[in-house]
Amino acid sequence: MRKLILNLIIVFTVLLTVSSCYTLSYSVGKGAQKGIDVIEKNHYLIYGLAALKTSDPTKMAGGAADYDVTISHTFIDGLLNAITGGIYTPTTTKVTK
Repeated sequence: MRKLILNLIIVFTVLLTVSSCYTLSYSVGKGAQKGIDVIEKNHYLIYGLAALKTSDPTKMAGGAADYDVTISHTFIDGLLNAITGGIYTPTTTKVTK
């Protein structure tokens, strides 16, 4: 019985640690042409319910007509989320021109 409970705890711990990792990618126009990266952080409170600061990919592209956008939780973002217990939840936006 103890072994079953221990295994369930391990499974739930693994599921909780990998459940919040996500990446959203999309292309505008023909996609990235030059390979220049611009990276900004997005700041949210309470598991992302309240936005403090969000980046604008159009402004980050600097007038470029063709670029790729990737919004993701990096390891550091997840670590900060875990340390604060979900009160502070950052994400990272990367625009490749």
